[in-house]
Amino acid sequence: MSNDLTGKTIAFLVAPEGIEQVELTQPWEAVKQAGGTPKLVSTDPGTVQGFNHLDKADTFDVDATVGEVGAADFDALVLPGGVANPDYLRTVESAVAFTAKFFDLGKPVAAICHAPWTLIEAGVLAGRTLTSWPSLQTDIRNSGATWVDQEVVECTAGPNTLVTSRNPDDLPAFCERLTAVVAAG
Repeated sequence: MSNDLTGKTIAFLVAPEGIEQVELTQPWEAVKQAGGTPKLVSTDPGTVQGFNHLDKADTFDVDATVGEVGAADFDALVLPGGVANPDYLRTVESAVAFTAKFFDLGKPVAAICHAPWTLIEAGVLAGRTLTSWPSLQTDIRNSGATWVDQEVVECTAGPNTLVTSRNPDDLPAFCERLTAVVAAG
């Protein structure tokens, strides 16, 4: 299987609330179906609150906090969207540092929708090409990156591979690229 993730552990970094649930659950299931081990990492222990747009949805148990683990413990990072989720993460120094370290180590990162806000704060986008929810395009350009309106973008113009998508409609392509990139190492 070309997208075999057996033996690979993928961090899903989220805030305590405001996560667009489908942008967490669909990539999570794609990682599991490919044989990988997803781990939910947050800024606080306990549970996190998912949302279906602006409505509360399910809660999810946190596996570890950013203070308990590091990028070296994982093979890749997934950043789900939701407006409040990355907006909060970019204000937490340990979450920003955790994210940046994946770039320092050359490990794949996948971000969807509003999640590039965390990448902007981490200072890792200069010279990169990516997509996002359209309202982030000015922020992305101001960070030194190129914004494009595409279903999925795989950028290798940096120390790692960066996979980005615009919104939940792009999840099938996002999940396919995520698993392929992580499987390739």
